[in-house]
Amino acid sequence: MTSSHRNIFLIAIVVSIGGFTFGFDASVISGVVGYVSREYSLNVWQQGLVVSAPSLAAILASLSVSTLSDVIGRKRMLITVAALYFVSGIAATLAPGFLTLVIARGLGGLAFGSLMLTPIYVAEIAPARLRGLLVSVGQMNIVVGISAAYFSNYLLVALSGCTDPWITQLGITSHTWRWMLGMEVLPAAVWVGLLFLIPESPRWLILKDRVADARKVLVELMSPAEADAQIAEVLQSRRERAEPGQTKLRELFSRKMRFVLFLGIIVAVAQQITGINCVFFFSTSIFEKSGVGRDAAFVQAVWVGLTNIVFTIVAMLLIDRLGRRPLLIGGLVGVVVSLTVVAYGFHQAKYSLNATALAGVLAPGEVAKLQPLQDRAFSSEIDFKREVAALLGPDSFKANEDRLVTAAIHLNPLVVLAGILGFVASFAVSLGPVMWVVLSEIFPNHLRGLAMAAIGFLNTGVSFLVQFLFPWELATLGSAGTFLLYDMFGVAGLLLVYRYLPETKGRTLEELEQQLMSP
Repeated sequence: MTSSHRNIFLIAIVVSIGGFTFGFDASVISGVVGYVSREYSLNVWQQGLVVSAPSLAAILASLSVSTLSDVIGRKRMLITVAALYFVSGIAATLAPGFLTLVIARGLGGLAFGSLMLTPIYVAEIAPARLRGLLVSVGQMNIVVGISAAYFSNYLLVALSGCTDPWITQLGITSHTWRWMLGMEVLPAAVWVGLLFLIPESPRWLILKDRVADARKVLVELMSPAEADAQIAEVLQSRRERAEPGQTKLRELFSRKMRFVLFLGIIVAVAQQITGINCVFFFSTSIFEKSGVGRDAAFVQAVWVGLTNIVFTIVAMLLIDRLGRRPLLIGGLVGVVVSLTVVAYGFHQAKYSLNATALAGVLAPGEVAKLQPLQDRAFSSEIDFKREVAALLGPDSFKANEDRLVTAAIHLNPLVVLAGILGFVASFAVSLGPVMWVVLSEIFPNHLRGLAMAAIGFLNTGVSFLVQFLFPWELATLGSAGTFLLYDMFGVAGLLLVYRYLPETKGRTLEELEQQLMSP
């Protein structure tokens, strides 16, 4: 590896820490939501808002971050985003109540612009032959960050059960969830510091008429001949960039773009509406509902992260060999089968309480209130929770709901675990990484940035709705009904992808444009 290539890889790794920080920030809430719900007595809508607040704020970020980075520069925007993660982590850790926690989480959501900025910056510093590999580093860091959050949560839960004086003095036992959120500050602080060492994007410098500065950056990353060729290419493209935004917007929604937009919408909605982020962000709660207990639930969440990493690597190895369409179809088949298994596992559950199981959950006076239900079996989660709530009272039931369900449920938790891991594996090998590749290929060059911003906005909006509604769906439909609903969405996505999505592998962008654009 030449020194210039080594410089590019080091810069790409630094910038891609944003993907790690995003993955960590997004998924750390999986271990927090149960603690916070009990401490603040949250209802289902408040639980949904605590989890989905970053996605709601990210909708705003998706509309503004690209424009702001054009004004102040990629480097300054990246530093701003990293600082937002840092401040959000501190604010969430110290949040005194529900509203301040939501605001702090939303502040971190504004930093989700790192998802757009990282590939933009890397693509602008990398030579064409390395661009795909270096952009994939950022995507890989997202799943590593997700897995790191699960492991961090598990480690803190394990420590909270220890009796060593230093653990008590640090507040890990009494403030476990605050430590979970606070761990995000570490990668965010490292990222902020390292970003000051990277250069500004040479493409942005050229577009700001700072060609000499851009050439100084480029000759550190590639040969002088390659640097001059890239400068000439960017200068030539400025005429295209000068096209008015309103003209591009009208063309994006014109008749000839109708089918391409339709394809983008299918893939973007299918990625989120099958509930993958509910699994990532509520994984610990889902596993607790299968009756394995709190500690085992955190262990199983770690398996979710590891599965995500392994099958993302599989997707990276197969996407240019098998193609986009086979991976998407095969992955969606796996999603449908896996969600069917999860729904079946929860559908087979029975719910019954006895004094022994309740002793570790409720105070003696509250156990006595549930005497009429002891040793009575329920086949419906909804019926069980309704009767328990009627006897305990809404406040006591809400504070102890998850623990009561865990104590009462009888099912084979391995069925649920297998279904969830199958779902994550199927998603990671298909919808997760392949969606962005397909979107980058089906839109024409001059509309790609605008089109991907519009589709990203839709994708983020669907993600927010799915996360926000998940606790309400569990309370209304039950676990089996909720996963069956996602299963039906998966079937619809599979049929649409199978019917309409063409293969894009090995075809030039011009060939795809000619095929997909309506006359």
